[in-house]
Amino acid sequence: MTTHRAASPGTRLILSKVPEITAYFWIIKVLCTTVGESAADFLNVNVNLGLTGTSVATGVLLVIVLALQFAADRYTPVRYWSTVTLVSVFGTLVTDELTDNLGVPLEISTAVFGVLLAVVFVAWYRVEGTLSIHSILTRRREAFYWLAILITFALGTATGDLMAQVLGLGYLVSGVGVAVVIAATAVGWRLGLHPVLAFWIIYVLTRPLGASIGDYLSQPTADGGLGLGATLTSLIFFAGILAIVVYLAVTKADVIRGGPVADESTDRKETGRHGLLQTVVVVGVLLAAGTGAYFWRAQALQAEVAAEQTAPAVAPPADPAAGTPTGAVNAARPTVPVLKLGDLAPFRVITQDTRNLLDRGDQSGATARITDLETAWDDAQARLKPRDPAAWTGIDNKIDTVLRELRSTNPDAASEKAALDALLAELG
Repeated sequence: MTTHRAASPGTRLILSKVPEITAYFWIIKVLCTTVGESAADFLNVNVNLGLTGTSVATGVLLVIVLALQFAADRYTPVRYWSTVTLVSVFGTLVTDELTDNLGVPLEISTAVFGVLLAVVFVAWYRVEGTLSIHSILTRRREAFYWLAILITFALGTATGDLMAQVLGLGYLVSGVGVAVVIAATAVGWRLGLHPVLAFWIIYVLTRPLGASIGDYLSQPTADGGLGLGATLTSLIFFAGILAIVVYLAVTKADVIRGGPVADESTDRKETGRHGLLQTVVVVGVLLAAGTGAYFWRAQALQAEVAAEQTAPAVAPPADPAAGTPTGAVNAARPTVPVLKLGDLAPFRVITQDTRNLLDRGDQSGATARITDLETAWDDAQARLKPRDPAAWTGIDNKIDTVLRELRSTNPDAASEKAALDALLAELG
């Protein structure tokens, strides 16, 4: 990471294909994360392509923009940030495919993507002698660069979802935690932390940070958000991206000046900072802290679940006709076992409310109400899923179907009601 190696003899050098790292870079990166995730949700749910259909469509678009990016001989803001946005969408979908369609736990996804990123960095460094983005001067280095970017988005998605959903921290708390680590890394960068190491740490973490910000802005106020909604939030972020990209295209404020000579000189300035030692120490500390925090939180959640399962049973409801508890009507009748997932009444109430709104012809009200179910179910994932993963997954799939039907650009009332009835049956 600290050794400089010039491009191989005979390799054609090109002008830098990436922007200078300025405040604009990080702002657009965070905005792209939110817009990319919203775009994936729109194609998946509103257009009703489904997760796999969205992945295929996005993958085709990504191949096209990557071909345009590789064919260019210099950095241009529109081309570069269009590629980043699509890489963001596709990287997110890779994680979602593994989690939702293949049932791969987020813990495993996080570990696998972390290892893959390390392998890419090792291969990149062994071949090129540098990981600096100031030295993206050949097609081969550019290929390493975009492969690393893709994996960082998949890793960032898995890490963020692991914190927010599996560990039950929620996106706001997760976002605050990630922001603290980013700030500490930025301070370390100023104090002498190797710039390449700091850059890639922050790059990975801005993915869950952007998702947290978008979730906070779009969630209803009753759930602790600002209530802007996903559509308005996406439009605001997209407008921000467009404004900054146009500004950069006109002013060229983020173009790396001086061509290959200046870039090679910059890369040499970043040598001799004990980058390898810093990498081992910093990554080791992050892994130890993250692993320790994960097990501490997981044990706390298990204790909560165990306490709920061993809580005294509530007295059976009264029989309106006899004025006595229904359990006393027939003492010989076996007690109906409590569902392993616990009390699902809050979710049944929201689902039934949505069904009632559809019966009254209130499509917009039903669509708004089902968002409450989505939020409540996601918030309860950390508490419910450990009790019975199979039962949780069955209900989760039914909820996904309901969301697609109600949020479709061309909703069909019969299909919506059928999906809601199936969910009510699944909820007991």
